[in-house]
Amino acid sequence: MTRDRRSTLHSPDALIDVLGARRVLAFGAHPDDVDFGAAATVAALAERGVDVTLCLLTAGDAGGFETGHDRVEMARRRQAEQEEAAAVLGVREVILLDEKDGWVEPTADLIRQIVRVMRQVRPDVVMSPHPERAWDRMQKSHPDHLACGEAVVRACYPAVENPFAFPELAEQEGLEAFKIRHLMLMAAPEERVNLRVEVSGYEDRKLEALRQHFSQHPDPARMEEFVLTRLRRIHAAAGIVDTSSEGPAEGLAGGLAEDFHWVVVNGPDTFAGF
Repeated sequence: MTRDRRSTLHSPDALIDVLGARRVLAFGAHPDDVDFGAAATVAALAERGVDVTLCLLTAGDAGGFETGHDRVEMARRRQAEQEEAAAVLGVREVILLDEKDGWVEPTADLIRQIVRVMRQVRPDVVMSPHPERAWDRMQKSHPDHLACGEAVVRACYPAVENPFAFPELAEQEGLEAFKIRHLMLMAAPEERVNLRVEVSGYEDRKLEALRQHFSQHPDPARMEEFVLTRLRRIHAAAGIVDTSSEGPAEGLAGGLAEDFHWVVVNGPDTFAGF
């Protein structure tokens, strides 16, 4: 019987098995994007030996709640905060591109930069903000998030696997085309969610990572309660629990989960061009 992915709650071990995940490349438009969207999942994967790299399009220089701050200093602070947060989660490397916070667009130049990073890391799984607006809560659909998602999706297919796209990357840098297998899109519209990951036990790591983004939280206690409430609601929305690589589920009732729109870019049945 085929399981409905929308109702399936995957354990981290089952997720690794399903995705064949050895390397994950996570993209965010700003520091803290991935920490809000997927920090607990990232921590669980990294703890199991999955190599996780984070790539930020901007340094988040337009962020923060203080008035009159210097954008250069804010960028420096936020980059340092992200490095600390990444260390909490077990992320191997943080790569920073040079887009301007608040002005991200899915240009050919940005797609080229993303393809370069993808070909350097050669991930099995790519995480990114979703390119579609979620009307249930506008804050998770910041224009930079949408632009980041669109650029990443365009890079995943067809650019990164097309040797005729940005051929200079192969000719000058030795970065050959390859195929990405899976996309996990964060902050998806509710109707797009088809994957939930059981992250009970990793909530403290997620909150600790978010605490590192001190410049962004005028009310840390409210932020933490919002995050925990969201994790509980995502878990409650799931049905079947997939623990195929772990044996019977125990203690998952009333747990915590993160959700994604899972897209198979290249699978066993993928036919090029359609």
